[in-house]
Amino acid sequence: MYYQILETAFIPEKPLVSVIIPAYNAEKFIAQTLFSVLNQTYHSIEILVIDDGSSDRTPEIVKTLAQQYSQIQLLRQANAGVAAARNLGIQAARGEFIAPIDSDDLWHPDTIAKLLNQFDRSCSKVGVVYAWSVDIDEQGQFTGGFHAAVVVGDVYKTLICHNFLGNASSTLIRKCCLEQVGGYNPLLKAQQAQGCEDWDLYLRLAAQYSFAVVPEFLVGYRKQTTSMSGDYHQMARSQQLMLKTAQQNHPEIPGFLYRLSRSSFYLYLAHQCHSQGQAANTLLWLWQALKIDPITPLGRPGFYQLLVINLLRLGLGYNYLPTREVANLSDKKASISGLPYSAVSITASPVVLRASHPKVWVKVWVNGILHRTLQFI
Repeated sequence: MYYQILETAFIPEKPLVSVIIPAYNAEKFIAQTLFSVLNQTYHSIEILVIDDGSSDRTPEIVKTLAQQYSQIQLLRQANAGVAAARNLGIQAARGEFIAPIDSDDLWHPDTIAKLLNQFDRSCSKVGVVYAWSVDIDEQGQFTGGFHAAVVVGDVYKTLICHNFLGNASSTLIRKCCLEQVGGYNPLLKAQQAQGCEDWDLYLRLAAQYSFAVVPEFLVGYRKQTTSMSGDYHQMARSQQLMLKTAQQNHPEIPGFLYRLSRSSFYLYLAHQCHSQGQAANTLLWLWQALKIDPITPLGRPGFYQLLVINLLRLGLGYNYLPTREVANLSDKKASISGLPYSAVSITASPVVLRASHPKVWVKVWVNGILHRTLQFI
């Protein structure tokens, strides 16, 4: 008996993970997000929801769930923006690790467990572990978009070129690393430039720490036209200010990488506008991409496809034509890793986007080539 007590005493406690959820007028999806967090197979978590001055029922929904689930805590502040809300949550967090998730996104049940397991297998220089994500619509259905990369180690130059992590809900970060770099930048809101706070943070983390990856689709990133990710002009300003600061801090990095980053981001915005049937705005962002970098966009087949289709739309008088881009997966919907959630709208499907899918393989391969090439610049 004495031996058994000693053996138990030396079993290390599981590290606490603090889940940070900023919420502003999030009544439509906040319960779904919370249930996807509560359904995690890793149970040593606390869930901090930071209400950023909501005028809807967001605080009441969170309070009701907090009465049922002791892991949930509600913090409130006057509206100050997503960065300030996240920072308030980080300051209140007790965990060794911080897991941010937006108030409309979803996690696979194994998300935290797999991210934390990758930390256990990584060296002490790793400050961030990320997973892959799929884009979902307001019904929780797979739209065809996804973020997948195997970019690890020193990722700074690659991260300048494009945000391969994709969103703010796909990472697990050591809290001490966040404190070292100063958390999220709350000043972007005052400059009418919200939208790239997560990318900005990743860059500052990448300047000091290594990154690791769990190459699995574990996050559902919801795309809403009314959300921050739907305000494209503000996102463009946000990226421009972020890159300006990065260039000031790292003048040794060639200027063409910053131009490539802006051009690639404008092409991304063009794709987003195209997916919503906005022909004029699609052409606007294609033009902006060419103005910044008149060479690289012309080497991308997708540029010509967007150009021709949206010129035809305008020629036929369709400035706005609702569309929906869906991956060529037998026209069926897919859920994250094909597993259902309880109390959320994602449904199970026999069709699953996996790492072996050709579109995924090509994207991972291209990202890998870019990352390795940049190591020599």
